[in-house]
Amino acid sequence: MSSRQALSDADRRTVALWAADCAERVLPLFERDAPDDDRARAGIDRARAYGRGELDTAEQIRIRFVAGRAAHSASTPAGAAAARAAGQASGVAHMGAHALGAAAYAARAAALAAHDPEHARAEEVAWQLARLDAPVQDALLRLPPLGTDSAGPLGTGLLATGMLAMTIREIQTALLTARAG
Repeated sequence: MSSRQALSDADRRTVALWAADCAERVLPLFERDAPDDDRARAGIDRARAYGRGELDTAEQIRIRFVAGRAAHSASTPAGAAAARAAGQASGVAHMGAHALGAAAYAARAAALAAHDPEHARAEEVAWQLARLDAPVQDALLRLPPLGTDSAGPLGTGLLATGMLAMTIREIQTALLTARAG
């Protein structure tokens, strides 16, 4: 039985584009730290190409960890979080729930780079929510609430703690509120 966090291939392609947008917004934080490391940018580019139907799912699954490994090249926590956002975006081909991971790490990167971390995180989440069109909203609403399904990134791991969890819960709550309204 597959995890509810996987989503259908069509839904994964839909949310991959949004995840790539989230990650690309903070990518300059990583590129300032590691200007010669193109793995994070390449991961975002692959997520976009996958979302447009230009790349094979199996190949994307095989190389999904490459962008996230770029975090080791970062010299700041914000740069590392930006690379992890790219890694999560490139992982959407494997499991749709990684789209929320991309958004959460992007918000974390913005917060870590700011003088007012919570304000920067909230602004980033507002930007992300403003870019959710109906198909992305519908796909993300098919994901289980954070911490309720252990078979994927929304289980009890890193995304379920601290600022990452707060961000994902905020996005999921906003989606539910929009659906009810």
